[in-house]
Amino acid sequence: MKIAVLPGDGIGTEIVAEAIKVLNTLDLKFEMETALVGGAAYEAYGHPLPEATLKLAKEADAVLFGAVGDWKFDQLDRHLRPEQAILGLRKNLGLFANFRPAICYPQLVGASSLKPELIAGLDILIIRELTGDIYFGQPRGRRVASDGNFPGTEEAFDTMRYAHPEIERIAHVAFQAARKRAKRVTSVDKANVLETSQFWRDIVIEVSQQYTDVTLDHMYVDNAAMQLVRAPKKFDVVVTGNLFGDILSDEASMLTGSIGMLPSASLNATNQGLYEPSHGSAPDIAGKGIANPLATILSAAMMLRFSLKQEVAAERIEVAVKTVLTQGYRTADIFSEGTHQVGTVAMGDAVVAVLKAQS
Repeated sequence: MKIAVLPGDGIGTEIVAEAIKVLNTLDLKFEMETALVGGAAYEAYGHPLPEATLKLAKEADAVLFGAVGDWKFDQLDRHLRPEQAILGLRKNLGLFANFRPAICYPQLVGASSLKPELIAGLDILIIRELTGDIYFGQPRGRRVASDGNFPGTEEAFDTMRYAHPEIERIAHVAFQAARKRAKRVTSVDKANVLETSQFWRDIVIEVSQQYTDVTLDHMYVDNAAMQLVRAPKKFDVVVTGNLFGDILSDEASMLTGSIGMLPSASLNATNQGLYEPSHGSAPDIAGKGIANPLATILSAAMMLRFSLKQEVAAERIEVAVKTVLTQGYRTADIFSEGTHQVGTVAMGDAVVAVLKAQS
């Protein structure tokens, strides 16, 4: 089981170290190789995704990823910014399906900004398409406008686009995932305004005919954003495009109390995957030892389940995380009165201790 370890920038190195510590506690044999990515790679090699890093990722069964980005790189040309590394990995590995579960653990109900009755028992799975939409659409750029409200002035433009197979395959992923859950899919779009979204809706309906046991409904993205905070438990599986999924998954993450609790998996057609926490590199707290490593540890569990086919090991990690929360361990982002605040390393140690006690 070959794992490419790409810690990245900011708190990435700290949280990935804890995930590796947890993986090494398991009675499994891994071949792990670490490489630079993001801003760290740019500083060393002049590019956020060096060829050697990409080659390692391609040859691995799975990629364990930390986070990329730092304000000091904001002045770089866009193609050299740290965030381009993750886009490059998605494109080159064909990672088209992003799984972002938003689960509110009973121990953290009080950490959410919403009323407990709204989020107690919350378990949403957002499936975001990763390789199309406005993030990859061409053409894009800047030019002098020849029409519109301000002809003769400079304008910027991006292109929102989707191909039929891209929508079709992500729809299949969503319906198949729903079959293992509550058998409900909500497809989110903006079909009342965007032709791309109407195309999306038409194809999702077409695919749904192969899954008559799964209920499908549609929701405009603005309404979906509202309903996520008004009545989040009405959702089960949400499937949506790249742009809308980026926004909605971050919104859903905060329902659980902290984005520091949310893992994610990005998979290709062969289940090779990239696993990363849903949060960013948080350069403001990097090096302070206070980052929450649980999202990365739970991402490692998803890696074991989806790409490495180690379901029992994945469940062991998930049970261990629930146990340390029950024991009262909290990093600063989820701390509340009556719990025990710990740092990054101590939280990882607590999960390891539970895993060892299970043996």
